[in-house]
Amino acid sequence: MRIDVITIFPEVFEPVFSSSMLGRAAEKGLVQFVTHDLRDYASDAHRTVDDYPFGGGPGMVMKPEPFFRAHEAVTADDDRPATTILLCPQGAPFRQDTAVVLARAERLILLCGRYEGFDERIRSLADLELSIGDYVLTGGELPAMVVVDAVARLVPGVLGDASSAEEESFSMGLLEYPQYTRPASYAGRDVPDVLLSGDHARIARWRREQAIIKTARRRPDLLRDLDLSDAERALAEAQTHVQTSEERT
Repeated sequence: MRIDVITIFPEVFEPVFSSSMLGRAAEKGLVQFVTHDLRDYASDAHRTVDDYPFGGGPGMVMKPEPFFRAHEAVTADDDRPATTILLCPQGAPFRQDTAVVLARAERLILLCGRYEGFDERIRSLADLELSIGDYVLTGGELPAMVVVDAVARLVPGVLGDASSAEEESFSMGLLEYPQYTRPASYAGRDVPDVLLSGDHARIARWRREQAIIKTARRRPDLLRDLDLSDAERALAEAQTHVQTSEERT
């Protein structure tokens, strides 16, 4: 997979793309990260990428020409089909299922904005608009990093154990079950006996139940469309009632 990022701050991506899991993915040749300075595609000596909004109003708006020039040049640089993503607060919520779909793409192009917003015409470049939450940041760089991290780790071979991604929160529609490691007892708190039993079937059942309990208490909205057995649905409903009672007290 190749991931291109168009931004006015390409330098902020270097430490992220060269560190930890993303750095290892690049070293293995599994993911190629390429950043592009939007100012290189400005048409004036001052490398201007923003201007005052028509109709008045606060702030500056990012100009369309640099983005169109950059996108054309970046697209022409590689003949693989690309999905272009615009990072903005008005976009669709970025979720795990979106990351799974994007991880199958051959190439992604991410457009990062700044200032008061984009010239509306820039939206025509995007196949998809994504938001990482209902809040406003100073630019699209941090959301782009979030999307890249979530997607790249799903590319086959990036994670050391492919099953890791399958058992994480949201991957199966549930929050992840509690995890423990050594020591088995610490500060008067013990690891549940079931995890020390060696009974893998029993452990699997316990983890499934714990994932349902945690989801019901923390994110009951995730349970609405899940295919749960009658017993699992009853367990979830009981935990939801417990959470509601605790909140009232």
